[in-house]
Amino acid sequence: MKILILGMDGYIGWSLALSQLNFGNQVCGIDNYSRRKCVEEVGSWSAMPILPMSKRLEILRKKYGDKISFYEGNLVDSQFTNDIIKKFKPDAIVHLAEQPSAPYSMIDQQHCLYTQNNNVTGTLNVVYAMRKHAPKAHLVKLGTMGEYGYGNDIDITEGFMEIEFRGKKALIPYPKMAGSWYHWTKVHDSNNIMFACKLWNLTSTDIMQGIVYGTRTDEISHDALHTRFDFDEVFGTVINRFCAQAVIDHPLTVYGKGRQTRGFLALEDSIQCLSILINNPPQVGEYRVVNQFDEQYNVRELAEHVKNVGNKKGLDLEIESIENPRVEKEEHYYKADHEKLKQLGFKATRHIDDQISMMLDDLVQYKDRILAKKDAIVQVVKWNDGIKQSVVNPTIPRKN
Repeated sequence: MKILILGMDGYIGWSLALSQLNFGNQVCGIDNYSRRKCVEEVGSWSAMPILPMSKRLEILRKKYGDKISFYEGNLVDSQFTNDIIKKFKPDAIVHLAEQPSAPYSMIDQQHCLYTQNNNVTGTLNVVYAMRKHAPKAHLVKLGTMGEYGYGNDIDITEGFMEIEFRGKKALIPYPKMAGSWYHWTKVHDSNNIMFACKLWNLTSTDIMQGIVYGTRTDEISHDALHTRFDFDEVFGTVINRFCAQAVIDHPLTVYGKGRQTRGFLALEDSIQCLSILINNPPQVGEYRVVNQFDEQYNVRELAEHVKNVGNKKGLDLEIESIENPRVEKEEHYYKADHEKLKQLGFKATRHIDDQISMMLDDLVQYKDRILAKKDAIVQVVKWNDGIKQSVVNPTIPRKN
């Protein structure tokens, strides 16, 4: 198959590229390196050093030859997007090329507008280019469980739910209650893609993914193939951040009571799920929604897992509650369906404690890199006020 990966330089994008090449597929990647720029802007870097894309490509081409290609560019540029899709003619397009941080989108108006324009406009350019140049391709779009919100008192279905109102029944999209400007861009994407499928008979899988954690996949066999690992408060997901705190003997900082529940998935299993979906497209013209996660935990439970695993390794870890900077319920009902991927063959291969153990072993080798950017761990974006530690003259990535 010909797989176009939008956002190939990212945490999931790079890991997916390695996996798809290993399967024998032809991979074309696109990226404008905005993740690197944005992380640098907030005063951090990847805990595990990653090579420039030029060096990454040299390694891949020695093994896979012309099965790998790459273009630097921005999806907000409609001409660029059209040109690449027209030239490559993909069988599947995996869209990971969005500004992925809720805190980043909440810093101020400029960061909000960048996030909205980058994510929503970029996705619209993709579906228009598909319509013109690859109408039979399968769009695999990475969304987030955060689209549903976390304050509902009913179970979360996979995309759609049946309701009865005034004696009549109907199937409607599950109500979206996003909690940040970033999460609302994902909601807008979902609505726009659903409409594009209806309007132009396009085919798409919209993935409501939980929080992904981990340092490596099976294909990351040596240091030169590392994927990025963010640990700062703005871009580092909670369990990754806890593990980075653990190796520098920093308290594991839990927001408020820590009773916020989320779905979680190991990086290896995220890549497994994406591969399953690529190999099992929906019907032509169908807009399919899947909830992609393995287990549900609240934040305090995650901190306890990291503490227990770390202490067995000789670390002396403590958990510290700090004021919750986000506007969210501290405690809430949360139960989400996630059956579709299981029906397609997904089976979790990673246990959370085993994965935490591997992460701590990997990260301790880069303790000095984490210590060098320790301030980025405690730099907190308050949902109502923006970032506590000012970002001076933020370098927002623009169209190349």
